[in-house]
Amino acid sequence: MDFGTILGVLFGFGVILGTMLYEGNLGIFFNIPALAIVFGGMTAATMIHFSMGQFLGIFGIVKKTVFQKIPSPKDSIQTMVNMAVISRRDGALALEQEIRKVRDPFLAKGLQMIVDGNDEHVIRERMCKELENTEERHGMGKKVLEFMGGSSPSFAMVGTLIGLVNMLSRMDDPSKIGSGMATALVCTFYGALVANLVFLPLAGKLGQFSKMEMIYMGMITEGVCAIAHGESPTAVREMMEVFVSAKGRARLKVKVA
Repeated sequence: MDFGTILGVLFGFGVILGTMLYEGNLGIFFNIPALAIVFGGMTAATMIHFSMGQFLGIFGIVKKTVFQKIPSPKDSIQTMVNMAVISRRDGALALEQEIRKVRDPFLAKGLQMIVDGNDEHVIRERMCKELENTEERHGMGKKVLEFMGGSSPSFAMVGTLIGLVNMLSRMDDPSKIGSGMATALVCTFYGALVANLVFLPLAGKLGQFSKMEMIYMGMITEGVCAIAHGESPTAVREMMEVFVSAKGRARLKVKVA
């Protein structure tokens, strides 16, 4: 679980709510028409711009980004080195017992292809295709979040204009001017808040998560292909360490049995 994202969102909303309470009361910031305009308009525009599958898929991608942890380079390399040791010592079929202990579907799929007798080139082609599809899904999810972050302030402006029109149309009745101005300003507040505290930061987080997952999947692909080719555990480690910086390699301390 990415506690930084959760803590950041909670802290951000906490600061804003605390400021609102300090300056007045929360009730004046709750405006149903403003909520309907900003969130309803943003949702409708997103559904129009993207397909229903792309729109609904964003929930699963955000959940994965926040709650799924990518294994560290050390753990990934150590796992593949251990698999290489088993494969060279007991044969590729011995990996079938290890697959049951693997939680990562991508790694399990690669090891299963070794057990099934696929050669290195077939394994690389299939795993690279899986990597490309994953990157494409993440890229689409990032686009959806960025669109939501961009459309929220836009519909906030629409709500602001509606509020101003209502206010100006009631200039003959000063008692009704306040409600129109409240809707106008609260719409702007909602749009700026959700765009800059939720959607755009989540889009950035998804982009960073995608880069780290691509590195991880690339490491696993190289490790699996090296095992399929019959490389030694030391060679498997060295091939996977290419994805780690020179300074990071000194701290890995991967053991080769």
